[in-house]
Amino acid sequence: MNDLDRAAASLRRLPPSCGPVRLVAVDGHAGSGKSTFAGRLSVALGGAPVLHLDDLASHAELFAWTDRMLAEVIGPLSRGETALYHPYDWTLRSFGPPRPLPPAPVVLVEGVGAGRRALRPFLAGLLWMERGPEESWGRGRHRDGPELSSFWDGWTVAETRHFAEDPSRPFADALVREVPEGYVWLPGPCVTAGPNQTITQGDGSSPAN
Repeated sequence: MNDLDRAAASLRRLPPSCGPVRLVAVDGHAGSGKSTFAGRLSVALGGAPVLHLDDLASHAELFAWTDRMLAEVIGPLSRGETALYHPYDWTLRSFGPPRPLPPAPVVLVEGVGAGRRALRPFLAGLLWMERGPEESWGRGRHRDGPELSSFWDGWTVAETRHFAEDPSRPFADALVREVPEGYVWLPGPCVTAGPNQTITQGDGSSPAN
């Protein structure tokens, strides 16, 4: 069992937080590596479902998706039912047909604002990608190319405002830092004691998100 597998095993041992589900948030700045890390953690969890908050947000509602999350996802999962949410198509600028999200033992929610105030009561754990905003945004701009530069200009303002009003990092259970050999997992600000735990993913590849 590698270190990331051991971390996954510790998440499985957490008490359920949303009905029968252990809802685990992966938050951080846009471009910090949340999607790639959540994908690798999902594999270590045996294929845990991953909800990408990009599917709930929209051009008109970059951060005003809380009600949609509570109604379409949190409500059904808390009752042990399969959630049905409508993923947003960023090209067509419209919400698509419903997509199921089963009440698995662990469900990962990744995206900017995953650890927001309204969702924390339903979370079994909150993980924060420990990469600063400027570096994260630079990675995101490089990934998306110059054609999306105007979107990023607006996004960085909106994200800064969001975290100023509703910060996630102070409530994180763990800080996840990318290193050349994978990831280092450190106690988050809300953890008052306990030894550091190192979690690595040995493929050496760089995250894309």
